[in-house]
Amino acid sequence: MVVEAEPNPYESARAQLESVADELAMEPWLVDRLSQPEREFTTNFPVEMDDGNVRMFKGYRVQHNNARGPFKGGIRYSLQVSRDEVRALAMWMTWKCALVKLPYGGAKGGVNVDPRELSSSELENLSRRFFAELEPIIGPEVDIPAPDMGTNAQVMAWYMDTYSMTHGHTVSPVVTGKPVSVGGSEGRYAATGRGVSYLVNELAKRRGESIADLRIAVQGFGNVGSVTARLLQEAGAKVVAVSDVQGGYYDGNGLDIPTLEAAADEYGTIADQPIGADPISNADLLEIDCDYLIPAAIENVLLESNADRVRASVVIEAANGPTTPAADAILRDRGITVVPDILANAGGVTVSYMEWVQDLQSFFWEEEEVNRRLRRIMLSAFDEVWELAAQRDGPLRDAAYLIGVQRVIDAIRTRGVFP
Repeated sequence: MVVEAEPNPYESARAQLESVADELAMEPWLVDRLSQPEREFTTNFPVEMDDGNVRMFKGYRVQHNNARGPFKGGIRYSLQVSRDEVRALAMWMTWKCALVKLPYGGAKGGVNVDPRELSSSELENLSRRFFAELEPIIGPEVDIPAPDMGTNAQVMAWYMDTYSMTHGHTVSPVVTGKPVSVGGSEGRYAATGRGVSYLVNELAKRRGESIADLRIAVQGFGNVGSVTARLLQEAGAKVVAVSDVQGGYYDGNGLDIPTLEAAADEYGTIADQPIGADPISNADLLEIDCDYLIPAAIENVLLESNADRVRASVVIEAANGPTTPAADAILRDRGITVVPDILANAGGVTVSYMEWVQDLQSFFWEEEEVNRRLRRIMLSAFDEVWELAAQRDGPLRDAAYLIGVQRVIDAIRTRGVFP
């Protein structure tokens, strides 16, 4: 039996850039510049644990490009965090922000840790110490972190407080995704999933499909996946399969998403719940008979080894980098429509931008206003990508990259090269 090597997400990101370089007439130095980050920060830092022992942790912050504005991107806590993973995520953030016309460049960070193994006090100690390590390279006009896998609004509150204590006053715009009580935005928690739901509804309309006729499978039941599943079910779709890291369920008649959300909140997982549905694995879900497949967990789940068994007609990349270039080619050859991650999951950074703007001006909007602006931005970007893909008779991913990368190139060329 041949085991497929784990794809390197950074190499995938570089390959995606290179795939549009010729069409954009990029000079070799531009390809070289955008194929690698502007800055990389690695820190090894100690944290005192509850038992009095001290453990060492490794963390990263990668700043890919700031030609269009301050660096922006999440921080994740995961045992899968590596320098190359963070490099890839930072690059994807650059294209994503440009695609939806946000005045940001891309960044990403992470700590190699399983946050579920830490107590609340240990998690706070780790978060505050890591952000203190980052303090020289972040700031509300320099680099603005946000939540990602394994982090949440509470972690962002600790980050903001840590930075504020070192500066002698409250600096709420230094991070986004905070609790509303300390400068967070209404609508931020659900923003990524809500953005995905807007695109699913719009894509179905463009394809002449009724949302009520769609059978949807969602891999990943964290913030993004659970919100996406709930909103699509509320819109009338049948969510026939969901899963988290410990397993999932299939029911051809549709799952009870609110019950699964309650289980996830109470037990930290949806696995082993008596809901009368067929248990499935994460791998099973990717090959389930459905109309729309929404990978909403981690990168590298649609691979060369399983892409030929995907039965959905549409893949919506709610996760970052879930499809490798080799798998993407297979899906394309099979006529499967793929809505790329830099478009599909841009709702989170879009509302993070709104939070940043609200903090800077100390003037806050109601959730209805936030959602209205989010919908307009997401559908405007989708329309641009859809029209370019139709003109080129090509995939949505290529169109999205041509638009996003071109905007970054335009900014670099306009600013020029500092001597």
